[in-house]
Amino acid sequence: QVQLLESGGGLVQAGGSLRLSCAASGMIFRDNTMGWYRQGPGKQRELVATITSGGSTNYADSVKGRFTISRDNAKNTVYLQMNSLKPEDTAVYYCYCYTPRGYWGQGTQVTVSS
Repeated sequence: QVQLLESGGGLVQAGGSLRLSCAASGMIFRDNTMGWYRQGPGKQRELVATITSGGSTNYADSVKGRFTISRDNAKNTVYLQMNSLKPEDTAVYYCYCYTPRGYWGQGTQVTVSS
């Protein structure tokens, strides 16, 4: 049974930083592309960043230069380092595993105050 458990969310002032973690279990983590999505208040869920099994990354334009996705295959964990946070980054952040079935984590709240 695949499980994704996010952590690291919280309340931060604008300009601050947070690091999200997503611990995966129940699958061969190193073989799968992983991603972070977010859903802000009243908005649709949107892609934030992805990282392939080989380490190639992709970012939404809105977070380029501020966010960094990375993975530690030995720990079965994917990270999202978020710097220079803005109030518009406020959202629930979800981890996603790109398998044919697709798996979501439960989400972690990030709130950026102005």
